Amino acid sequence: MKIRIAQQNDIETLFEIRTSVVENHQSREEIAELGITPDSVAKMLAIDCRAWVAEIEGQPIGFSIANATEATIFGVFVLPEFEGRGAGRALVQTAENWLWSRGLDEIWLVTGNNPSLRAYGFYLHLHWLSAGVETDGDFAGEMKFIKRHDPQHN
Repeated sequence: MKIRIAQQNDIETLFEIRTSVVENHQSREEIAELGITPDSVAKMLAIDCRAWVAEIEGQPIGFSIANATEATIFGVFVLPEFEGRGAGRALVQTAENWLWSRGLDEIWLVTGNNPSLRAYGFYLHLHWLSAGVETDGDFAGEMKFIKRHDPQHN
């Protein structure tokens, strides 16, 4: 498996992977309603975000995207047929390392507020700490996780 920085010509692939997931599935229309379009992603990548693509034998199988200004991992998604092979972990760690390299002391992400969701347990397994349920804004009802920079263990 190879992790590489996503380029502008990967944006369509990111959307294909994002809409393929079973858990936390959203259609392109639902994503667009949130303001996430190919144009908005292109702008994000040009300003303060970075995305990475996981590949096996040249085939994109997953991606992560992080926002340095917001100190957040915006998303991590893996094609269902490639889950459980370490791509998610590698993509999260790559995003974390990039955020730490920006001098951040604490980063955050949100996921569904249901401990039975795989993502919920996945982030706990990767030493993210539950910071409580978001009560307002775009992420109301989602569980917020945080991670503090520890150079000895991150």
